[in-house]
Amino acid sequence: MTQEQREILDRVNKYAEEVLGDIDPQKVQVSMQLAKLRPIMETIAAEKGMSLEDFFILYMDLQSEAACASDAKLRESLQDINSDGGSPLLYR
Repeated sequence: MTQEQREILDRVNKYAEEVLGDIDPQKVQVSMQLAKLRPIMETIAAEKGMSLEDFFILYMDLQSEAACASDAKLRESLQDINSDGGSPLLYR
């Protein structure tokens, strides 16, 4: 992920914390969550000269990449914990 991509992801995620902070993502439809994020997505898409649809795809790709990196980091840290010979800590 490039520095510019990290900045985009950080910007959208900070905005999401502000507008979605009080909702339970498991109980609120994704379409409603996206509607709340639309203003920041439109702003950044316009700044980058992209369509909203192209920006949404970019954002989802960046979110997926970030989630995979976090998962890999967690698995690596759990591997260290599990190497002590005790009962293994399982993760799915």
